[in-house]
Amino acid sequence: MEPEISLVLIIVGGVVAFFVLIYLLPVNLWFTAQLSNVKISLLNLVLMRLRKVPPSLVTNAMITSTKAGLRISTNEIETHYLAGGNVNKVIKALISADKANIPLDFKLATAIDLAGRDVFDAVQLSVNPQVINTPPVAAVAKDGIQLIAKARVTVRANINQLVGGAGEETILARVGEGIVTTIGSAIDHKEVLENPDNISKTVLSKGLDSGTAFEILSIDIADIDIGENVGAKLQTDQAEADLKVANARAEERRAMAVATEQEMRAKAQEAKAKVIEAESQVPLAMAEAFRSGNLGVMDYYKIQNVQADTEMRSSISKPTSGGKGKS
Repeated sequence: MEPEISLVLIIVGGVVAFFVLIYLLPVNLWFTAQLSNVKISLLNLVLMRLRKVPPSLVTNAMITSTKAGLRISTNEIETHYLAGGNVNKVIKALISADKANIPLDFKLATAIDLAGRDVFDAVQLSVNPQVINTPPVAAVAKDGIQLIAKARVTVRANINQLVGGAGEETILARVGEGIVTTIGSAIDHKEVLENPDNISKTVLSKGLDSGTAFEILSIDIADIDIGENVGAKLQTDQAEADLKVANARAEERRAMAVATEQEMRAKAQEAKAKVIEAESQVPLAMAEAFRSGNLGVMDYYKIQNVQADTEMRSSISKPTSGGKGKS
């Protein structure tokens, strides 16, 4: 019984060892590589497994690149994989760039891929330009008329600027700024409506793709609409503001005039009160003069006669009622 158990254990151990050997020694991959004229040793495939690099990924990438006439080493592919890159997209991008006569080497392709950009899409964008539609851009000509323009920007990827280059948002912002500047420098909005291609020429000549990941091929004005009469609106608003300021100043002057009038009335009343107070002291002064002997009876009668004469003259000098003067 024991010999049978030992035989079974030997067979199971042999099967396990066979599968472990097949896993560690990817003979089929090595054989496929040899048939494709790719020089990869069996030991190198085993070391890839130990370095946790899929041997099939490296082998297939080497076969594809070799068939395409590219010279890439297994170490470069392993390094890019361990750095977290997408090996398949890099190989596809290199093949597409080579067929399209676009200068792209493995180092630049891996840098673009590790930077987070899709290097294969970038190569496709270099071959097939992309059209970017700008949002409506509003600008005001010198005559005060607002124009709303829409543009189509045709761009293609600039491979050498993909790492560190600005994206579509920068292109749109710069084109919008160029449209605003061009319309704003126009003396009459009719000139812009008659020759919209002047906007394209002016904006395109500014080199707006500098420092971006794209190369601008053309800028076409798709549509121009007339907006508000901003100049007239500003003048109206300014007139209303001036009117409010004038009303405020007039109200201030009126308030000052009312205050001055009230102050003068108060002073007049104060003077009148002083006169009344002074007149009230006259009888007292006359009585004191009588008591002290400084004023006699005849003097008092003279004063009364002078006062009566003065009142008569004042009444004669006043105009009569009904608009008639004295006879």
